[in-house]
Amino acid sequence: MNPIIHIVDDDLSFRIALGRLLSASGYGVALYASGEELLARLPGIEHGCILLDLDMPGLSGLALQEKLSTMAPLLPIVFLTGHGDIKAGVQAMKAGADDFLEKPATADILLETIDKSLRRADIRQEEFARTNASRARLSNLTPREFEVLRLLVRGKLNKQIAHALGTSERTIKAHRHNLMEKIGARSLAEAVSIAERLGLVDLVEEGDAS
Repeated sequence: MNPIIHIVDDDLSFRIALGRLLSASGYGVALYASGEELLARLPGIEHGCILLDLDMPGLSGLALQEKLSTMAPLLPIVFLTGHGDIKAGVQAMKAGADDFLEKPATADILLETIDKSLRRADIRQEEFARTNASRARLSNLTPREFEVLRLLVRGKLNKQIAHALGTSERTIKAHRHNLMEKIGARSLAEAVSIAERLGLVDLVEEGDAS
């Protein structure tokens, strides 16, 4: 299924012309006269990319971007505006926009930008799915297994963990085996990678510092 390019622009003639260009290039297209119209379609908007004007009556492009950062954080946004300046461009990019183009962008530049944005979005979607899967596996750990994992990612040996938790090294080995199976890690390096992806390493360091 072709990705949907969501065009949000208050200029009717521009919306139609851009929609025709993208349709001819093989994309599905959805047109919105305002940010409010797009928000009204959430969360039913299909995976794709948002082409967003900056200066619109009602909700501005930057204000819409802020709302989408929590309502649809995985939808990539490319600004396409005739009213851009450096300050707005920097603000948009810092807030996570994939790109910031000025009208009139050539068809080649526009299509290349959309293609890159969609590829980056696919990577983010895959990372999001992996993180969710890891988080679900982590929730299956018992409190003691979580403690063992916490110390493992700090580089502690089984003997050191056993001493810290007041139990035997043999028991720690059993906990370690179980937790590695539960989180789907085949090695300690993979377990550390999962912990880092979930922000667990930082949390551990903060907790220890206190």
